[in-house]
Amino acid sequence: MNLEDERVGPKAAEDEIPQLAGRTKGLSLRAVLPNAITAAALCSGLTGIRFAISGQWREAIIAVILAGVLDGIDGRIARLLKAQSRFGAELDSLADSLSFGMAPALILYLWTLQDLPRLGWFASLAFAICCALRLARFNAQIDTDEQPHKSAGFLTGVPAPVGAGLAFLPFYLWMATELEEFRNPVFMGIWMALIAFLMISNVATLSWTSIRPRKNVRLELIAGVGILFAALLQEPWWTLAVISGGYLLLMPYGMMKYGRVRRQRAAPLTEPADVTGLSG
Repeated sequence: MNLEDERVGPKAAEDEIPQLAGRTKGLSLRAVLPNAITAAALCSGLTGIRFAISGQWREAIIAVILAGVLDGIDGRIARLLKAQSRFGAELDSLADSLSFGMAPALILYLWTLQDLPRLGWFASLAFAICCALRLARFNAQIDTDEQPHKSAGFLTGVPAPVGAGLAFLPFYLWMATELEEFRNPVFMGIWMALIAFLMISNVATLSWTSIRPRKNVRLELIAGVGILFAALLQEPWWTLAVISGGYLLLMPYGMMKYGRVRRQRAAPLTEPADVTGLSG
């Protein structure tokens, strides 16, 4: 095995070059950039807690959403720059646990769950713990070759950033409608427990690689993304609520789609017909 083979994979960055004796090498910017974005996502998520302590609920939710956007960028930039590393994977999971587990749990507790101090705190703890467990499961399976969901282009359970976004759904509706029913701590506690369960479940969920629109709807898809972005600027809370609801509605479709893929893989190969005994 040569040095290049030893560096491939998540255990080391692909741009790490062996040091020669008596020669110094500066730090590559492309190796730092993805981890810097991850650190920015962590700071954004934790800043959401600071806003919540001050009662700035809108800013608190936006800070966590911004952390989700940054979290979606860092991994893609790392792959683009070929700067994947075990350190980056561990830092990303730690940041996700804090930004999408602890931060939403505390924000929602301060927003409404503190009206039921005991049950509300248990709901917050359940959400934060389930997020950490999901990320621990992901880390434990990084080097596992046998991952049926991943090999088929699906995810196992609801991803941590998506889970945080779904947990905020009652807040989106509260901001859009100003109805205090959406701020009910009992309803909020049950909702958080449900999302926590979905994060650690073995349900196959859609990933970007499993969504493959037909080529003949390319222009319509581009137009739809543009309209969605405009809607986020005009009616952010209704748009976020619709996005969250759409994801939940797509979950049964994802499970059915994965079921079809699994049945196709399990189906035995059809034996070719024996034509040697046929007379001419």
